[in-house]
Amino acid sequence: MSSEGTLPPDDVLTDRLRAGDEQYFQLVLDAWSGSMLRLARSFVSSNASAEEVVQETWLAVIRGIDNFEGRAALKTWVFRILVNTAKKRGTKESRTIPFGSLTSDDEGPTVDPGRFRPVGDPYPGHWLPGEQPRRWSEPENAAERAEILRAVGAAVATLPERSRIVITLRDVEGYSSEEVCEMLDISPGNQRVILHRARAVVRAALEDYFEVQRAVRP
Repeated sequence: MSSEGTLPPDDVLTDRLRAGDEQYFQLVLDAWSGSMLRLARSFVSSNASAEEVVQETWLAVIRGIDNFEGRAALKTWVFRILVNTAKKRGTKESRTIPFGSLTSDDEGPTVDPGRFRPVGDPYPGHWLPGEQPRRWSEPENAAERAEILRAVGAAVATLPERSRIVITLRDVEGYSSEEVCEMLDISPGNQRVILHRARAVVRAALEDYFEVQRAVRP
């Protein structure tokens, strides 16, 4: 019962954690620590700092579980503690940037405007011939799937810190937009813009990847 999909309901977990049940604490530790470490690493300068953030978070959870009111999911509450802890550590390391405002980099187009028909064309805004993205084929085997995942990971690694954190929470960890806004203390509008532009970068990288694969295949 160590995977997240088999964890007991929040009310059971909360009761057992409040009772100091080490078995149940180990369950959530095993289920959530990996994703907590990945998220913490986005805020701080090293793996060692991320590990310390996760440890500090679990200590805070143990100390604060009696104050958990259940207004959010237990995991959301734990991850909010993680984000706040990681932000403080990131500030000390001069890594954390404000989430609340958008920069000029966030305001540019997500796709090269040169790929679309210009104003004055009979169909302005439509794709130019040859510029419309092609349908991607499904990976044929495990090796191809792994290669695609590496391409996605490399694209995510190039993103600015804020974008990398948001797309990781939404598309890797599977949090809802409401949960991400609550964790990062950002508005729904900012979350949508950040996520949209992060996905655009990853989509463009995959488009390039598949074009190369088509060129090298016989």
